[in-house]
Amino acid sequence: MKIIDAHLHLFQPDEFTRQPAGALSELYGRLGIQAGIVMGNQPLTADAYRFPKAFRYCVGVGDFAHSLDPDGETLALMEEHLRRPACVGIKIYTGYASVYASDPRLTPYYRLAQRYDKPVAFHTGMTADSMGLLKYCRPLTIDETASAFPDVQFVLCHFGNPFLGEAAAVMEKNPNVAADLSGLLDGFTDLDRYFDRQSAYVEQLRMWLRYLDDDSRFLFGTDYPAVDIENYVAFISRLVDKESLQKIFFDNANRIYRLGL
Repeated sequence: MKIIDAHLHLFQPDEFTRQPAGALSELYGRLGIQAGIVMGNQPLTADAYRFPKAFRYCVGVGDFAHSLDPDGETLALMEEHLRRPACVGIKIYTGYASVYASDPRLTPYYRLAQRYDKPVAFHTGMTADSMGLLKYCRPLTIDETASAFPDVQFVLCHFGNPFLGEAAAVMEKNPNVAADLSGLLDGFTDLDRYFDRQSAYVEQLRMWLRYLDDDSRFLFGTDYPAVDIENYVAFISRLVDKESLQKIFFDNANRIYRLGL
């Protein structure tokens, strides 16, 4: 099965990851992962986001490395990245930054995404630490922006977990919204034990995945290095319907992020 990892992180310097990008490329080859999309955590400079060929990236806005104030220099650098084939979108860190998706300061980024026909991904759902604020990254907060920019493709990272019903409702209302299934676990997980002890949660996930009755709008992603990649491939393979595997693991990310694979 061909796979695209539509959500991972490669921090700089590399000691923040368990494997450098080169070694990760070798693991990708063994698992049949054709490409990975790095969610931007680097300072916005012309030299940022230099990765091996296996990786594309979404340039980041609103994490620890970026100002939310889109001055002329910031927008010029953003536009320079969006012109690059390796840059496949914009990642906005709602929740980690105290900003709603509808904040007017973000409007220039949506306009750039529209101009270059590239998606905008939002962090939605639980944050990785207690410093993030959930009120800014509830999936429902994306509805206003998705409605205001119907020609922009938006992606709800982590399917808004644990606010799954909100994420599904926003997707149902707005056909320009998709979701990736990254970061639903943490570390390496004993899957047999997990599917037994967390059966109620697993069924909630399956219920909301099926609620839309549209498997063309969900993307496989890992959130590496937060999870073990091979273990996470096995988890999503068990979670989603068998007939949806090809779309969720490969086709949808290839289409939405316009990878041309």
